[in-house]
Amino acid sequence: MEIFNVLPQLLSQTLNPLTQKEASVQLSQIETQSGFSLVLLKFISDDSVDLTLRMSAAVYFKNYIKRNWVIDNEKDVDRISPQDRLGIKNQIVQLMINVPERIQLQISDALSLIAASDFPENWTNLLPELISKLSPTDYRVNNGILGTAHSIFKRWRSAFRSDELFLNIKYVLELFCEPYMQLFQITDKLIGENNNNPVALQILGRSLILLIKIYYDLNCQDLPEFFEDNMSVFMGLFEKYLSYQNPLLVTDDEEAGPLEQIKTGICYILELYVSRYEDAFPQLNAFVPIVVNLLTNTNDEPKYDSMVCKAFAVLTTIVKLENHAHMFANADSIKSICERIALPNVVIRTVDEELYEDNPIEYIRRDLEGSDTDTRRRAAADLIKGLLERFEEQVTKILLEYINRYLQTYAANPKGNWKDKDTAIFLLVAIASRSATSQGVTKTNEHVDIVDFFSKNVLSDLQSDVNTDMPILKVDAIKYVYTFRNQLTKDQLLTVFPLLVRHLESSDYVVYTYAAIAIERILFMRHGKTMIFTAADVKPYTETLLSQLFRLIESGGTPEKLSENDYLMRAVMRVIITSRQDMAPYVNIIMGKLTAILSVISQNPSNPRFNHYIFESIGALIRFICPISDAALTEFENMCFGPFQTILSQGVQEFSPYVFQLLAQLLEQHKGTELTPAYVSLLTPLLNPALWEQGNIPALVRLVQAYLDKGITTILANNQLEAILGIFQQKLIYSRQFDHNGILLLISITKRVPVDVLINYMPALLAAVLKRLQNKKKGEVIMYDRFTRNFTLWMCLCFLQESLGGPDTIIRVYEGLQPQLFNQIMTLFVLTDVMKLNDPNDRKLAGAGLIRLLTHSEYVIQTSYDVGLWSKYIYTLLALLELPATVEDEDIDELYTLDIDEGGYQTTFAKLTTANPTIEHPTTSLPPCPIYLVQQLMSMPNDKRRVIMDLLKQSKEAQEFLPKYFLSANVPLDW
Repeated sequence: MEIFNVLPQLLSQTLNPLTQKEASVQLSQIETQSGFSLVLLKFISDDSVDLTLRMSAAVYFKNYIKRNWVIDNEKDVDRISPQDRLGIKNQIVQLMINVPERIQLQISDALSLIAASDFPENWTNLLPELISKLSPTDYRVNNGILGTAHSIFKRWRSAFRSDELFLNIKYVLELFCEPYMQLFQITDKLIGENNNNPVALQILGRSLILLIKIYYDLNCQDLPEFFEDNMSVFMGLFEKYLSYQNPLLVTDDEEAGPLEQIKTGICYILELYVSRYEDAFPQLNAFVPIVVNLLTNTNDEPKYDSMVCKAFAVLTTIVKLENHAHMFANADSIKSICERIALPNVVIRTVDEELYEDNPIEYIRRDLEGSDTDTRRRAAADLIKGLLERFEEQVTKILLEYINRYLQTYAANPKGNWKDKDTAIFLLVAIASRSATSQGVTKTNEHVDIVDFFSKNVLSDLQSDVNTDMPILKVDAIKYVYTFRNQLTKDQLLTVFPLLVRHLESSDYVVYTYAAIAIERILFMRHGKTMIFTAADVKPYTETLLSQLFRLIESGGTPEKLSENDYLMRAVMRVIITSRQDMAPYVNIIMGKLTAILSVISQNPSNPRFNHYIFESIGALIRFICPISDAALTEFENMCFGPFQTILSQGVQEFSPYVFQLLAQLLEQHKGTELTPAYVSLLTPLLNPALWEQGNIPALVRLVQAYLDKGITTILANNQLEAILGIFQQKLIYSRQFDHNGILLLISITKRVPVDVLINYMPALLAAVLKRLQNKKKGEVIMYDRFTRNFTLWMCLCFLQESLGGPDTIIRVYEGLQPQLFNQIMTLFVLTDVMKLNDPNDRKLAGAGLIRLLTHSEYVIQTSYDVGLWSKYIYTLLALLELPATVEDEDIDELYTLDIDEGGYQTTFAKLTTANPTIEHPTTSLPPCPIYLVQQLMSMPNDKRRVIMDLLKQSKEAQEFLPKYFLSANVPLDW
């Protein structure tokens, strides 16, 4: 009861900025007490408690579950006792039903988090309990249950197909389908009975939306037999509600109302069925006129945008199907679709112009990326492209006629009819672009002359004054270059490039942003592995480009406005990456601007992409300038350390992983093995276990590796090695998510720590590694992953590394733990995992390591040693040398592939490409493995070599391949 009594005060204090931090600390201390979560649930359920505090408690509970339900590190203490876990599961469904709707959403989210971990295997009563609570009359309860069911099932939409996934879906289908269909039919009946009851319809409308979403969830991976058997029932309902009209379900504002959401959800299902289950979908043809009618009769209000876009997607998918192409094959049908459906939706609307003026960054995101939802223009363009796949010549002819009409209308009155030219350019781009990637358009329509259209209709808008009364036409011209950059020659692009640079001077937000976007994408172009534009190409414009881009970025007065336009910062990054060492003359100015911007935005990080690009830009300057200027390293450290220390001291979590990576990059530029005072002062706080939270771990491992590489002498002198080993054992090796990072750290420790020091810790380190390795063995099945791969490479490094004193050093540690343990681990893990390596450097390390093991281990060549096991070693080695690995792109510069649009921004840990370390491969100085094998055999004492050669004679693989190895090494083979 004591916890219950202090909760109101602490939760209230968390709502006050002045007391929030202290109250949060106190709550984090209390939450470790047994029973805390159950008291929290009791507090949330208490109707006498202020609703705001109950809401605060519900949010805290959800975050408490998110932090503590799943234990990542096996060494961590479970903060939720088994009794509390059971109590939560027993209470949470009823609690979710009883609480007000706002709180219900938070409890439902918490329930979903638990279900993501435990359902169904460790929470078998969840689904039966949810089903038992469904009511034929109380739809407020039903909506809570349906919302929870959807939040559990929707994760299947993006899940990888697996036996476990389908077993889980099968379990749900067996229990859920019948009551689900019954509830759907009851809901349909009640909607009919309450056609004129606005209150009831709002609740029932919400139910129908959730039922439709759940239908998609249950069908997203495969078509279940239940739904195939009852398809006529459900499709009848979908036909009904796709045509259904009721003004009581329509809202007056710009947001989509229940009716629009219902129809949008049905269109999602239709698109799924058309694309995945066409053969089992006999009702498909019946939906075509309904969808066409929906598109034809819906006006251009924004609230209908999602519904219209998804209806377009359905029609586009049908158009592409060979079996249904006949529905659109005649000229009148094609013309009708173009005129009645496509063309009305490509004309710019008043709402689009308002968005352009009022929220230009959102206009750009929708226009360029689709934002969260597609635009009508893009959806209509996709339909046109779908028609082009089947009827290219006819569609092109029809739309070119319209394009010419629009251009003629514009020419008659350019100021009054600018929208006609905008529509013409948009349509031309739509019919000319047949396929595209992030690299631009890759295939065009052979019936359209892109360069000719550009010269006659687009270039003039680029050549006119940058500030104009018709800025959207400027944007169209820039976007035309951006879209068809692959179709223009390098000389043509170099002619246009200064025009794009000049448009950075525009006073129009969208114009100068599109100019930055086009410049960045042009600089990103490559032909195969070779970049098309070099530092020499961009050099005449570099200073102007950077000064204009920084001027535009710095015009934002607040941290939020400063970091709003990530397109500008991406252009800065690309100019730096392209210019490389040519940045040297003004590098201090640029670094100063970057660190100044960083200091401002760290006060309130609000745009992850902008943040990432600014850190990539700093990393690029360090990468290109420090190797050619010792003075630059000192200057950079002086400029960066201030903002970096502020970020770390203030706990700016979004930026900490970036700072750790850049600190590692700077430290790696130093020579020797002693640290400067600045880095010495940083190391102690870096080794504080509390800092090693999930988002920080990969970057901190990288930084500690840099400390080991560049400061091992200082680390040993200051007795900080044990703290590093403590991090390895407490925070890394037992972590499900980061155990592979632990091995990376162990590799650096093995490389840098003198063997006479390291050997004292090796038994404990190896024991921890082997304990983690045990968990990779599930019965007779071994789970090979990044941890086992890194472990295999570490073992091979131990065999190869001269400073360790030969392979027997690590073998003795194994044998000291348990006799014959080395043999077991080699057989179970290393020899199997070696064959899974693909990277050429990894394969060479494995080959060289095995060669050293076979030729320099006393254990291996002892006559009492297991001959059968030895033959496995030689078989694995020869297989590694003879069987081809997967071919990878080795030569392409990683910086030329740096593109967040392709890789996706990761919120947990975003790796900086420009700050990637230069890997020192331990086999760089070694010859190819076949020759290295011969050299190592020949360097052995005669008596030992004779033992090995006798063993090799017993291997038919060795007899087959060794002669050619000796021949390539120019050494005679003497069996």
